[in-house]
Amino acid sequence: MAISLTVNRKKRVVDAEADKPLLWVLREDLNLPGTKFGCGAGLCGACTVLLDGNAVRACQTPIADAAGKQITTIEDVASLPVGKKVVDAWVDLDVPQCGYCQAGQIMSATALLTQTPKPTAEDIEGGMSGNICRCATYLRIQKAIRKAAGVAA
Repeated sequence: MAISLTVNRKKRVVDAEADKPLLWVLREDLNLPGTKFGCGAGLCGACTVLLDGNAVRACQTPIADAAGKQITTIEDVASLPVGKKVVDAWVDLDVPQCGYCQAGQIMSATALLTQTPKPTAEDIEGGMSGNICRCATYLRIQKAIRKAAGVAA
């Protein structure tokens, strides 16, 4: 079935079953490989994208649920004012180690700072709790979020 989407500010039409996960539509049908497959169960956060500004797990989001909504992936997050601040902080602080989870981390951080522009340490911990980093760069991630928000440690 033809499903209309807005991905990274562009109208797109994909031919997919309504229950196909958004992750696979992005990666396979739209050639946007920045959104990563991690666990496939919505537990690790590697596949996080923004759906109308909210962080969602693309591996668990059926494409039909994304129709008519604004989808932002890591490929375009820097076009958002908050997303640019987050990406710049990630680069300035050299956050990634292996980097596999970082797209999902950046997307979750962007959603967090959009909803809570001046987060507390507890806000950051709670907002990022669904994102796993096997390299344990959590302290650098938290520091980058604080830098992007302009709040002291």
